[in-house]
Amino acid sequence: MASTKHTLVALVEDKPGVLNQVASLFRRRGFNIESIAVGHTELPKISRMTIVVDEATTAVDQVAKQLYKVVEVVKVSDITHDNIVARELALIKVKATPTTRSEIIQIVDIFRADIVDVAPDSLVVQVTGDEDKIDSLYNLLRGFGIKELARTGRIAMTRGTAGALVAARRPEKARHRRPSGPRKGEAEISNV
Repeated sequence: MASTKHTLVALVEDKPGVLNQVASLFRRRGFNIESIAVGHTELPKISRMTIVVDEATTAVDQVAKQLYKVVEVVKVSDITHDNIVARELALIKVKATPTTRSEIIQIVDIFRADIVDVAPDSLVVQVTGDEDKIDSLYNLLRGFGIKELARTGRIAMTRGTAGALVAARRPEKARHRRPSGPRKGEAEISNV
């Protein structure tokens, strides 16, 4: 069965409270978001939100339309069907005894993950990759006992030069609340 998860990328103005506005919007509308990751971009004063939405539980086009209601949102793109690079990061703290430690290390090596902390009774494993890789490693390590798990959620970008997300800046006087939906001349969800 094909995945129903969509990857949306929103470029937003880097201002205090924007993430809170977006999270509140999702809560008010009852959207179920699989993950959201936010960070700086190569553009000054612009941040990038990578949002993963399950199409089976949430209308993807409605998420994009609602995002455009937030004044600080510059652009929204659904890159799901583009040729993309997508990764997650996970830190997994696993129970380790002197007898299980070498077996855990072998499993970690097979997944090309790293041990980033060693304690007398545990190891912290750092793994990057797609969701399936992280899930597989997690499931193998569960047999030893997981003490703690932290995952970033998906971050993604299009491969090569196709699909670059270029932020078109609005004029200063047009920074007041705009009508819902995309700005004039933009598609509701752009597959750039």
